[in-house]
This record gives sequence, C-alpha cells and structure tokens, in this order.
Amino acid sequence: MANTRSAKKMVRKIARRTEVNKARRSRVRTYVRKVEEAIASGDKAAAQEALKNAQPELMRAAGKGVMHKNTTSRKVSRLSKRVGAMS
Repeated sequence: MANTRSAKKMVRKIARRTEVNKARRSRVRTYVRKVEEAIASGDKAAAQEALKNAQPELMRAAGKGVMHKNTTSRKVSRLSKRVGAMS
C-alpha cells in the first residue's frame, strides 16, 4: 500500500489515467466495429465512410499512447485493404 504523499498521489493519477485510456480504447473499438459491420453488410459507401471516421480516432489513440503507433497503422492498413477489396 502506498504510504508516502507522492505515492498516494501517483495512485490517484494512475487511476484517473486508466479511466481515460479505457474510454479511449472503447471508443476506438466502437469505430473499428462500425467498419467491420459495414464490410460485413457489403455496403462499400458505408464502409468507406466508417473507415474515414475510424482512421483519425485510431491515430489519436496512438498519439495519446493508448495504443502503439505500429498497431494503429496496421489496423488502418488492414481495414482499408478490406474496404478497397469490396466490389
């Protein structure tokens, strides 16, 4: 258990940051899921629109340190490849 003032403060800071990061990660998953659903439905226009909305959200997560930069780049790349392959 934290017993110094600075350690107690760090516990509070980490708890706040964890909440923020959870929300950000959840937001990213929602955007990615919307792209996945649009791809599954076969609606290319909707898939492109969903990808256009998801891309900045993914990059924001990388910028904030919630996800690694390469992970977000890989996700965007794979999603855009799947959207592009739709007929």
